Amino acid sequence: MTIPLTKAARHARIVELLTRHKVRSQPELAKLLAEQGVEVTQATLSRDLDELGALKLRADDGTLVYALPGEGGGRIPLYRTGAANGMPENPDARLRRIAEELLVSAEASANLVILRTPPGAAQFLASAIDHAGWESILGTVAGDDTILVISRDPTGGQALAETLLSLATRRTPDVTRHKLAAEVRDHGSEKQEP
Repeated sequence: MTIPLTKAARHARIVELLTRHKVRSQPELAKLLAEQGVEVTQATLSRDLDELGALKLRADDGTLVYALPGEGGGRIPLYRTGAANGMPENPDARLRRIAEELLVSAEASANLVILRTPPGAAQFLASAIDHAGWESILGTVAGDDTILVISRDPTGGQALAETLLSLATRRTPDVTRHKLAAEVRDHGSEKQEP
C-alpha cells in the first residue's frame, strides 16, 4: 500500500533514511522508501535530494554515500561512529557532550520528563535529543530553559530521566532499581526499593 505524503513528510522520511543508512544511489533510496510504502519517481527523488542539499561524500569504506547538511552547516553522515578524520561526532556522542554542558536537572512523572538547562539553552539540548533518535522518546518540546521529553513507555519517565542525567554525569543508571520498581508496579507488591 502506498501512502500519499506531503512534500515535507516525504523530505522527513528521506532525511531519516539518509541519517540511518549508507545510501549509495537514488534507486537504493527509492527502494528504502518503497519498503515504507512511499512510492516516488526518480525525477521527484532527484529534486528532493537537491532541495535537501544532499551531497555524495566518501564513507570510511571508500564508497560514495549521500550525506545531508548537519547542524552548524557541516556535512554530516550521522551513521558515522565518531570524530575521526575531522568528521563530526555521532548523534549519541554529541548528546552526551551537550548534556554534560547544559543539563541542570531532570524530574519525571509517568511518561513525562522535565529537563532544566541554563537560560537560552533548552532548544539546543532538545535538538541533540531529537537527533539522537532514541526509540524510547516520542518527542521533545523546548522553551527557554525547560524541555518536556515524552517517553514512549507509559511509565518510562523515571528511567528516561535517570538515563539522561547519567549522560550529564558520566555514570551508568541503576538498572536494578528500575527492574525492582517495575516488579513492584506489576505485581502490586509492597516491597521497598533499596
